[in-house]
Amino acid sequence: MTPRQVVGTPHGFIALGFGSGLAPIAPGTAGSLLALPFMFLIKPLPWFGVVIVLAAAFLLGLWACQRAGDDLGVTDHGSIVWDEFIGMWITLLLVPLNWFTLVVGFFAFRFFDIVKPWPVRKLERSLGGALGVIVDDMAAGVYALVATTLIWRFAAPWLG
Repeated sequence: MTPRQVVGTPHGFIALGFGSGLAPIAPGTAGSLLALPFMFLIKPLPWFGVVIVLAAAFLLGLWACQRAGDDLGVTDHGSIVWDEFIGMWITLLLVPLNWFTLVVGFFAFRFFDIVKPWPVRKLERSLGGALGVIVDDMAAGVYALVATTLIWRFAAPWLG
């Protein structure tokens, strides 16, 4: 199947990030951008609500990304971007949502998702399947969370 065919299935619609994975250039970046507005729905939840949303997104992603990868014949096809959604959400957990943290968080996540510092790349390879696809972006999200939080804390006094 092609990505355009897969996005028409329930699992494909989720795995391909509501269609953002069909972007002709940098689908991971498109998925990361589309994930940002959802934080305005997730962030106001009490901490246990955030945990439930992230756990549900993870479990839903395991199913959707595995099925979409099977349909596409490639476990981590470039059009599968649900993992970017989860990674972006993790990135922004500890900072207020404003223009500064959204920009910093976005670039920090994209950096760590692309560079894949240890153990991110190892996780992706050793776990395999949808689990590896999602967990490596979750780990990149943790790196980006730390970077974004530190940058925000340092810059906050100058931002007003």
